[in-house]
Amino acid sequence: MDPILGQIQAFGFNFAPRGWAKCDGTLLAISSNSALFSLLGTTYGGDGRTTFALPDLRGRSGRHQGTGPGLSTVTIGQRSGSETHTLTVPEMPSHNHVINLGAKEEGNTDSPSGAFIAGDGTSSFGTSTDVQMATNSTLNSGGNIPFNIQNPFLVVNYCIATQGLYPSRN
Repeated sequence: MDPILGQIQAFGFNFAPRGWAKCDGTLLAISSNSALFSLLGTTYGGDGRTTFALPDLRGRSGRHQGTGPGLSTVTIGQRSGSETHTLTVPEMPSHNHVINLGAKEEGNTDSPSGAFIAGDGTSSFGTSTDVQMATNSTLNSGGNIPFNIQNPFLVVNYCIATQGLYPSRN
């Protein structure tokens, strides 16, 4: 069966068969690939006068054009996404850090439970009271190190038909 010109196919081997080219963003001459250019145009790159680019699927997953329930609209040739991401403060779940400072136990107690600031056994200014620090009084922590957000994947060789039947519109 002849492929359709511009058809993208996954292959389990590491080369592009005759009549196919790897989907690696290669620039092709319009003069020697005019039929394929008439389908792709400069959607994937090129200057549109002498060259056009093949789709570059290296490090990318395919997605259908248009929109779907709960999805944003995308167009053919649009690139998006990243292999890694570093969380920013607005992306973190709402939370706080509470530290209880016990001031009622004496500093000479063997294990003053939760008492980071200890009393001295006297109440010079009134009754000692445990206090809770303000929520913004703790230091920031973390390393701002990007983490991998890729889905699990299996690498195959995506190629595009550079020869084949010219597609007709329905």
